[in-house]
Amino acid sequence: MEFKIANKAKTLTTVLMIVGVVFTIIGVALNVGGHHFGTRFLVSSLANSYFFFLLGLGALFFLALNYATESGWYASIKRVIEGVAGWLPWGIAFMILVLIAISAMDGAHIYIWMDSAYTTEGSAHYDPIIDGKSAYLNLLFFWIRTLVYMAIYYLFWIGFRKRSLEEDKVGGTELHFKNYRRGALFLVFFAVFSSTSAWDWIMSIDVHWFSTLFGWYTFSGMWVSTMVVLILLIIHLKKHGYLPRVNENHIHDLGKWTFAISFLWSYLWFSQFMLIWYANIPEETTYFINRIENFQILYFTMFVINFAFPMLILMSRDAKRNTGILTFVGLIILAGHWVDAYLMVAGGSLGANACIGFVEIGMAILLAGLFIRVVLTNLTKAPLTPVNHPFLDESIHHEF
Repeated sequence: MEFKIANKAKTLTTVLMIVGVVFTIIGVALNVGGHHFGTRFLVSSLANSYFFFLLGLGALFFLALNYATESGWYASIKRVIEGVAGWLPWGIAFMILVLIAISAMDGAHIYIWMDSAYTTEGSAHYDPIIDGKSAYLNLLFFWIRTLVYMAIYYLFWIGFRKRSLEEDKVGGTELHFKNYRRGALFLVFFAVFSSTSAWDWIMSIDVHWFSTLFGWYTFSGMWVSTMVVLILLIIHLKKHGYLPRVNENHIHDLGKWTFAISFLWSYLWFSQFMLIWYANIPEETTYFINRIENFQILYFTMFVINFAFPMLILMSRDAKRNTGILTFVGLIILAGHWVDAYLMVAGGSLGANACIGFVEIGMAILLAGLFIRVVLTNLTKAPLTPVNHPFLDESIHHEF
């Protein structure tokens, strides 16, 4: 069944983008000339670009995971996953533009290790700890890694999409097994890149601090946010008469993924916090002291929301099949993980000067509207149900 974007959806996404632009302009007008405004603007840009980039990357990861494990149940929703993964080129573009702007300003007080004053002996700002990390944290190597990440992600996405559309025409299993092998290969790259990119783009903001759990922590936040987006999109499509072969069992499975990964994220958050708190080593506790002192209510509320809402509301079987409950909980989870992304960036760069205002909310609304429009447009470019997927029949009769 071919998908067409409804006029209502076009209007809504246009309104979101306009409101986002207006809010951002208001925020700029209210704060321009402020001592920290340039940094604040780039912090908001980085946090929002990173959050939405992860939604596309998370969909690509989930697609590769299902290929590599030869899952059958997901075949009916594969095109929806591809639609969200299709945001990836846009996400890559926004991330690169923001990182270029930050690099051009010697780190813009976000990545202070980019400022040569901190690595030049004799300078008033010389920092031996930053200098000691300069073999890894230097501008050239940072950009080499960043471009490698983006190129690998983009090439895998293009390959998966091309073979998926070709499979509709030729059928058989050759393309399926090629995707199976490519899916396994992607997971090998992703196992490394998902951590190292989090170190590069986020953890290096708090340059004196490090955590061996940080890559897993950001990965779990990406995964659960992506699952929520898939649920909301499928519910929207079902409501408008699309995806007739997707039943409540598919939605239940996505609900289980959301429930389970929320626990994974919560476990990693607590493990990172508890181990650092218990050891009480100053260079480790600085990360949490900064965020607790400056954002205590917001920081712990974010954790409670991202942990308690899925646990309490999605525990029952019926809740994971109820589209109203899934929509309500999903929107709250998305908001909670957006706050998490913002605090990861702003906490180490702006500290007590950070706040969520017109600029931050405006950029989020703008990118949300663009994200929805791009994803819906992606869905119009191929049948919503893959025609010749070898596991399609298994997916259609998916029941438990």
